[in-house]
Parts: sequence; C-alpha cells; structure tokens
Amino acid sequence: MSRVCSVCGKGQASGNNVSHSKRRTRRTFKVNVQKVSYINAQGKAVSGYVCARCLKSVERA
Repeated sequence: MSRVCSVCGKGQASGNNVSHSKRRTRRTFKVNVQKVSYINAQGKAVSGYVCARCLKSVERA
C-alpha cells in the first residue's frame, strides 16, 4: 500500500532524528491514512485511502 491520500495527495515527508548529543540522521514521517468509502466531487461513492485531516472534511458514503 502506498501511503498517499486519495483526496489531497499528501504523502510521506522526510526529516531528521535528533539524538541527545544533537547528531542528525534521516527519517521519514508517514501519513495517517485510513481506508474509507466517501463521496467524490462528481457525487459518486468511491473507496480509497484518506488522511486523517481529509477524513473530517469529506462526505462519508
């Protein structure tokens, strides 16, 4: 499963792990996506992966 929101297109982001001694190593921030069925812009019921922010705003089917 690719962790990409089907509504807004939000994907994984990258950043740094920072240790106590301030050493930095690369890490990824993954998106909180859930599989739901929702009503798209054309008015049809579609199932797909939706991020937590879009889950509050989309019309559920």
